[in-house]
Amino acid sequence: MDLNLFLINEKKSSREALKLINKIAIPNLAIFVVDEHQILLGTISDGDIRRGLLNGLGIDDSVSSFMNKKCKYFVENLDNFNKVKEYRKLGVRFIPLVENSLKILNILDLQKIKSILPVDAIIMAGGRGERLKPLTDNTPKPMLMVGEKPIIVRNLERLRNCGVKHFHFSLRYLGDQIKIGLEKYKESETNYYYVFEEKPLGTIGSVKLIRSFYNDTVLLMNSDLLTNIDFEDFYQNFLDSNSDMLVATVPYHIDVPYAVMDIDENQQVLSFKEKPRFTYYSNAGIYLIKRNLFNLIPDSHSFDATHFMEAVISSNYKLNSYQIHGYWLDIGRLEDYNKAQEDVKHVTF
Repeated sequence: MDLNLFLINEKKSSREALKLINKIAIPNLAIFVVDEHQILLGTISDGDIRRGLLNGLGIDDSVSSFMNKKCKYFVENLDNFNKVKEYRKLGVRFIPLVENSLKILNILDLQKIKSILPVDAIIMAGGRGERLKPLTDNTPKPMLMVGEKPIIVRNLERLRNCGVKHFHFSLRYLGDQIKIGLEKYKESETNYYYVFEEKPLGTIGSVKLIRSFYNDTVLLMNSDLLTNIDFEDFYQNFLDSNSDMLVATVPYHIDVPYAVMDIDENQQVLSFKEKPRFTYYSNAGIYLIKRNLFNLIPDSHSFDATHFMEAVISSNYKLNSYQIHGYWLDIGRLEDYNKAQEDVKHVTF
């Protein structure tokens, strides 16, 4: 977005402000009044100008005379999660992102970004993809195309759309190829960090190679998932449940085509259910984790997510589950990959 398109200097006239508002041509727009250092001073809309004129101001008076000083903004590096939800409910579309000094860094369009999640993301992308051979003989599984984009890029874009800026990638098989491919999709406001497994460390063991995190909460997910999980709702559930770790799950149904008997030790039938359905919840490979829990992962040892969750439970941390109500597909087999190619044409991601 062109930052300067939405800014006007405090010394400019309200006439010039109206011209700029008319040029942008977005209903109910307020533009941002700044000084010569792009420090945010306030906002001005055509309504502010109309009220100023009715109060005796002139059309060529400076915008500083008309502006609303109580404007809304996000402060960089602070937790703005609840502000996004508040401003969206108020119907505000454009919000400036500022430094502590109130210098404007960017203008965020709340019609385009879903949220601002205060999390680091870890993308696990070290697997060989054996079940996807021969597709993965020369191409790492995360870089396989689903539609017009690599699998991993689809997840990156959805996380970026939720305001995630700090991405950590765990790489091993054809890791340099993944790194080169990811750099092509990197945006200026995001930070990429890479760790390489010299030996297989299981599904979560390589996290211990990451030396520092920016946020206290980490969203960890497998790179080969095609999903439209609502990350904002996922994080809100993490907060509401006061979890130390939240694991996303998908329902797995087993339909029994016969009546199932409940029988006691004497073989007496106590009850029965006709063609029952049993529902189990499977690990979806997406987690929210307080970063201090990573101390439970041993150094330089293979350690799976199942081992980690067992350690979380045995250490009396609170592990909760979150059911994905949208689309989810683990692209582990050729038939899954072929299904993804069709589903991406019809499912909104």
